[in-house]
Amino acid sequence: MDMLNTEKRHPGKRERNRRRNREAILTAARLCFQEQGYENATIRDLINRTHLASGTFYNYFRSKQDIFAALLTDFLSGLNEHLIRSRRSADTAEDFIYRSYFALYSATARDPLVYELAHRNERALKQLFGSGILGLIMMSLEDDVRNAVRHGILPKIDEEYFCTALFGVAYETSLMVARRVYRNPGRAEEEVERASNFSTALFTGGLARLAALP
Repeated sequence: MDMLNTEKRHPGKRERNRRRNREAILTAARLCFQEQGYENATIRDLINRTHLASGTFYNYFRSKQDIFAALLTDFLSGLNEHLIRSRRSADTAEDFIYRSYFALYSATARDPLVYELAHRNERALKQLFGSGILGLIMMSLEDDVRNAVRHGILPKIDEEYFCTALFGVAYETSLMVARRVYRNPGRAEEEVERASNFSTALFTGGLARLAALP
């Protein structure tokens, strides 16, 4: 029997407790941030929500910024895998762009609080930029764009500018999707579709002219 794989599939009691405590803290943080706002919520509020001892809490996180970074890192890590799968299943330029945006905006609509926090907490976000998480997403995008150009799905364009523009529109539009869905959760699907179509039209309308540039 492969004991190593067995341990990975069946974590021990200590590991299960560790995961359970971490998830309890992040869940409490989401609720506190949503109800009180990031700025007003205190560490004591979060601890009271978890029913954990203060010492246990500080074994996992030292500050609200650490919790914010954990929320956003978890979000981005899962998102990157989804983005890669979505882009690599495309067979046209329009499909490539649409799938990229749709995957992102759908994730944002499912978890608008994360993007709202990112918008309100620029200092922590800048720190996260240096952690490699967002850099990994950008590298994945660049790899997929190069591969799409190589296979004729995208025209021959300046790949660095294209990725930067795609990323910039994605970030700012995601914040708008988050704000709209946060205010009106019942319109989440409509907002995702609207934002995806808008962003796709914005780029596909200029692709021919981009390809003609020297």
